[in-house]
Amino acid sequence: MNIIDAIHSSDIFRSLFKDLKTWKTWLICLKAIFALPMTREELETYHKHTGREMPPLQPFKEIFLAIGRRGGKSFISALIAVFLAVFKDWKGQLGPGETGYIMVIASDRKQASVVLGYIKAIFKLKIFKDLILNETKEELELNNGITIAVVTCSYRSIRGYSVVCAIADEVAFWRSEGANPDKEIFTALRPCMANIDDSLLIAISSTYARAGILWEASQRYGQDDPEILFWKAGTLEMNPAFKEKVIERALKEDYSAARSEYFAEFREDLETFLSIEVIDSVIMPGRFELPKQTFNYFAFVDSSGGRHDKMTLSICHKEKSEKIVQDCIRVKKPPFDPGECVKEFADVLKSYAVNSVTGDRYAGEWVTSAFQKEGISYKNSELTKSEIYLEFLPLVMQGRVELLDHREQMIEFRQLERITGRGKDIVDHPRGLSDDIANSAAGSLTTANRADIGIVFGVADHDVRPGYGDDEGDIDSGLAAMLRGIRR
Repeated sequence: MNIIDAIHSSDIFRSLFKDLKTWKTWLICLKAIFALPMTREELETYHKHTGREMPPLQPFKEIFLAIGRRGGKSFISALIAVFLAVFKDWKGQLGPGETGYIMVIASDRKQASVVLGYIKAIFKLKIFKDLILNETKEELELNNGITIAVVTCSYRSIRGYSVVCAIADEVAFWRSEGANPDKEIFTALRPCMANIDDSLLIAISSTYARAGILWEASQRYGQDDPEILFWKAGTLEMNPAFKEKVIERALKEDYSAARSEYFAEFREDLETFLSIEVIDSVIMPGRFELPKQTFNYFAFVDSSGGRHDKMTLSICHKEKSEKIVQDCIRVKKPPFDPGECVKEFADVLKSYAVNSVTGDRYAGEWVTSAFQKEGISYKNSELTKSEIYLEFLPLVMQGRVELLDHREQMIEFRQLERITGRGKDIVDHPRGLSDDIANSAAGSLTTANRADIGIVFGVADHDVRPGYGDDEGDIDSGLAAMLRGIRR
């Protein structure tokens, strides 16, 4: 039985679909994946979304699906996982007693739980009764020697398994252990699948920046590689039941973002701010902190109310050679008492003979008052976060900075993105991530760089970038307590 037969069968998957007509393009996509016969009309759809003239003669080994948001990706991922786990006989391709894994790899735990929820719902169908031997939060062990595992995107989590199928869900948004975790994970995955002839690797995602595995696969568009398929389709093409008004409104609000979200177009206005090679070139391996010497030190703090974001501090100095060296990093992760954090940071500043720190205008005057209470002058930066990063860029490119060997700082710098084409470039972290450490580091280095030319940081607001930047509502109960303490 093939997957299309299973979908049409009232005893198997048919009850999962309210109206199969709205899944018409997905059915053609599944036929392409598994090299099933197609009608002339279906071949036209296949050509439209792949650029290929000839139908596939054999199942593909690697599939890359660039699908608009709300196009049905997570459900189809779950359906393929269940079908291959139950209806494909893998025994002849696995060793005696060897467990075959179907891995659904998601961008984060929240996304992983979505896919797993679909998988568990499918297994509640009567036909699959008693198939599950053991169930955990992340795995379903079946009685046929196959285990379905849902994991987050880490190359360490997939090594050592015999993987019969891997489904990389929302691969364009993987941001976990570096700037390019998708490549690291695919490199680790392929050996796990090499000895299994019918193994299948599927990357399925909405589009994003012109970088990474999905973007590189798109450059094969229209080529007749017998083992690799790239399929591109917008939301309405895969899910005609989706409301067009939602897309129309999104296009008016942010055209580039909406084209990416709903039309599977890679964003032309979005690029990586700093390459891995550039960042690595200014990191001093094995240097974690420098003791106080006879330099003038400069400090920058990225403030937080203690509930959502980290509060970070970076201290640096400028040498006669014009080299700017980072000396110290402090990171306070939430939850924490903002007043106690200010005291800790003040003690660190005093140990470097620093009596003034620069930072953003976070939460009005509370930061200024809190540092003044500890004998430290707080100056509001005249530069926005983007402007700080844009001044920091040439310092890095010219090799004029030395950064401490700090893993989180390195990752944050690697993940920074630059949006162009809006009159003024914006540099920020991707949605759902943070750049608190990178912000304080870049702030301290640019402060030191400006010191000799007599520029005094004044006052400026943060960039306003919908969905990005500091979390809304971070003026929390901890901050409120801090304010009350200052007023008393």
